[in-house]
Amino acid sequence: MHILIGLLGSIISVLYLLDRIGVDLGWINPWSWRRRRAWRNKFEGDPIFALEDPVQLAAVLTVGIAKLEGDLSSEQKSVAISQFEENFSLDARAASQLYTASVHMLAAPQLIESQLETLVQRNEKTFSPEQAQSLIEMIRVVAAPAGELTQMQRELTEKLYSSPATTGPQGTWA
Repeated sequence: MHILIGLLGSIISVLYLLDRIGVDLGWINPWSWRRRRAWRNKFEGDPIFALEDPVQLAAVLTVGIAKLEGDLSSEQKSVAISQFEENFSLDARAASQLYTASVHMLAAPQLIESQLETLVQRNEKTFSPEQAQSLIEMIRVVAAPAGELTQMQRELTEKLYSSPATTGPQGTWA
């Protein structure tokens, strides 16, 4: 028993001295390691996947699906802002800020398709049936003002409507 106590005392002394000279020993503590890993993933991760508010998600999805075919025209931008005002009960300034934030979240055009697919998969059950229907109508109005949705746009909108939430927020956005 005295040998075990001496061995544990030696191990603790060595670890204490290593810590004092600056060697990182955080890998020993699994809770600290998990917390640091979660923070690193949140800090280094894509901010679009941290969205939890359904209004922000809907705005990003609307703008993102419309941007699948390239940058939005000024007509599409004004239609998107007016849709945000109408559906989310926002004033003109708040709707414009929501549009700007959504465009900023989708800044890398080469990643929009994969970002949107992942975002739709993660948030399939977030929207109530009424919200999903409202979101699809917004997407149709903004993405295809003069015509039909493309195949990719149609697939993403069908995923949104195919499995709406059965629990959670009921009604539309307001």
